[in-house]
Amino acid sequence: MPSLFPTAFLPPVQYMAEAARSDTLVIEDFETYRKQTCRNHCEIAGPNGRQILTVPVTKPEGNHTRTRDIRILYDQPWHILHWRSIETAYNNSPFFLFYQDAFRPLFEKRFTFLIDLNQAGMEIILPILNLRVPIAHTLRYEAIPDGSSDLRQKLGTKHSSASYHFPKYSQVFFPKHPFHPGLSILDTIFNLGPETKEYLNSVR
Repeated sequence: MPSLFPTAFLPPVQYMAEAARSDTLVIEDFETYRKQTCRNHCEIAGPNGRQILTVPVTKPEGNHTRTRDIRILYDQPWHILHWRSIETAYNNSPFFLFYQDAFRPLFEKRFTFLIDLNQAGMEIILPILNLRVPIAHTLRYEAIPDGSSDLRQKLGTKHSSASYHFPKYSQVFFPKHPFHPGLSILDTIFNLGPETKEYLNSVR
């Protein structure tokens, strides 16, 4: 069955676990944009603990702006700072050197719209995970979608990880910091590499 997802910037592990179980990944483009969610931020495990990376955006139509119309701001070099933070967090992880060249271009190109940045991220992530899940986008907003599993609310909140169980794996700054569940899929890829897909199957 197709599953309806919110758009996400370098999605959290639970998002990708649901994607791995879906026949088709349908991205919601026409909902009213919700700030401070996975739509424009992700979390990584840095030397000081959990760290949020936020893509600054502007809403041309104010609070009524649809997700597809959200534009990215580049008045500050957030993309450069994000990549430096990722390097600091994962340079000593087992698989950072192997995958860094795949992700770096995401922070070198300037995207106009948030959904395009997020789409480009997914196009990097899915092949790495060897997930052959087709991606589609909504053509209109439906409060109750017909024929799809609706994950927009479940995955599109600040605390979407609370309803999932995450088996522990070794993270870079353990034991200085305890295991951080529900981070960006970057954390899992850089730490587990080819075992990431198998790990997603264990997230419930």
